[in-house]
Amino acid sequence: MSRWERWHEGLAHRPSVTGTIPDLLERAAAQWPDVPALSEPDGTTTSFAALAGQAAALGSALRDRGFGNGEPVAVMLPNGTPYVVSLFGILRTGAPVVQVNPIYTGPELEYMLDTTKATAIVVGADKLETVRGIRAATSLRLVIVAGSEVPLDDGEISLAALIDAGDPSAGCAPIDPDTDLATFQFTGGTTGRSKGAMLTHTNLLAGMQPTFDMVLADPDRLPPGSKAVAAAPFFHIFGLTMVLFAGLHHGWHLLLVPRPTPDGLVDLIRDQRPGYLGGVATLFTALVNHPEAATAGFDKLELYTSGGASVPEALLRNFEQLSGRTIFEGYGLSEGAPVSFNTHVRGSVSGSIGIPIPGTEVRIIDVETGDEAAPGQPGELRVRGPQIMQGYWAMPDETAAALVDGWLCTGDVATMDEQGYLRIVDRMKDMINASGYKVYPREVEEVVYQLPDVVEAAVIGVDDEYRGETVKLVVALRAGSELVEGTVVDHCRAHLAPYKIPRIVEFRDELPKSNVGKILRRALRDTPST
Repeated sequence: MSRWERWHEGLAHRPSVTGTIPDLLERAAAQWPDVPALSEPDGTTTSFAALAGQAAALGSALRDRGFGNGEPVAVMLPNGTPYVVSLFGILRTGAPVVQVNPIYTGPELEYMLDTTKATAIVVGADKLETVRGIRAATSLRLVIVAGSEVPLDDGEISLAALIDAGDPSAGCAPIDPDTDLATFQFTGGTTGRSKGAMLTHTNLLAGMQPTFDMVLADPDRLPPGSKAVAAAPFFHIFGLTMVLFAGLHHGWHLLLVPRPTPDGLVDLIRDQRPGYLGGVATLFTALVNHPEAATAGFDKLELYTSGGASVPEALLRNFEQLSGRTIFEGYGLSEGAPVSFNTHVRGSVSGSIGIPIPGTEVRIIDVETGDEAAPGQPGELRVRGPQIMQGYWAMPDETAAALVDGWLCTGDVATMDEQGYLRIVDRMKDMINASGYKVYPREVEEVVYQLPDVVEAAVIGVDDEYRGETVKLVVALRAGSELVEGTVVDHCRAHLAPYKIPRIVEFRDELPKSNVGKILRRALRDTPST
């Protein structure tokens, strides 16, 4: 028995999720036809059966117009019923979905459409002008507009009209879940040019149930009909799989949150008493620091999960003290759809993000020798499993560098102990070389987060004529804090070797973040001090 199998053996294994993504909704509609599947902030609710019927009608109407056959269709919508209907309707045609952040600008959207050659897009009425501004430079044949009624030009149609024109009982196009693409999931671009990870239906579904086997020992704690907060954006791989797909698979009632705010989430949790919340580290930071955190009812939720970025240990402890609940933390990438590792109900070592989910193989590779690193020694994390992408769309060189004999080269520095517990040290590209010494930003950030007044922290390397690079810390503090640079440096000096101590400390009101709340070190390096 391997070092991981003894942990997997103790899980309450449930059947793997097989088939296509449209099958996921069809099964839910058959099992729980009248159970609420989605609720909008205004209280509008859609049952599983109604949701499946709308998706089938949209798919039928798109096929009648000649869409499908593998031609990509983009979706540029926030969390909402139109997003879910669009995703499943498009997938029913056999076409893959290009996931687009709804706050993207024209040039960002044009890049994604030009890269994928998408032939149609579903967009909110509030972003229609953005699409119109770049449409002539793209392959778009149809613009589908969701939301409020607006005057439409040639080649544009409302989503409601398209659904009305379709057949809600129509069948689904033939799909091979193992080979047919379901989404182009663009990387966040935190380390450079954004790349479209090609993910099949099997890729997207393979890691979901093994993850919930690890974090939800007793599924009766969250039976069908349980409420789940859908604040993690569906256009992001974590929100798509661990919230939307998980909700449909388990029959949960998803409370849709298009634009989450701390006040709004606290009110939602207090009023609706949901059972599940999946989010990113910055969301949990905001909840812990909310003035009404102690009375919001965080202790009433059964399950919290986190993805998208690592959760500082201090935040994990603070949240558990506040709520009595553990945040189960996952590790993964868009290229891994997304989960490869996860903490679990049987407990994890402090500072670790757990063990591989069932069905995933892991290696830590010494980048200098190419051999597997010894236990406890840092190296590049590589993973292999059914959730790993097919490659990057139209980027053969990048694909060849990322996929080696089926192994995904993550670009993350990690260590693994004898028991198989993983610790992420940092991104290889974020490592700082100070006078020949390696400084991993996350290690310094974890120390800084021990200071109670620190809300956000990021460490970057800046050019230094003498040392090559020197360590710079950028922090955002709790309102009213009187923490000063000297106190921060003294705290680091007590916990870190001299070469790791920040030589520069900058205070900001907040740190730049990606669309899912991940702190962007690259943006800090690229922008001047304020």
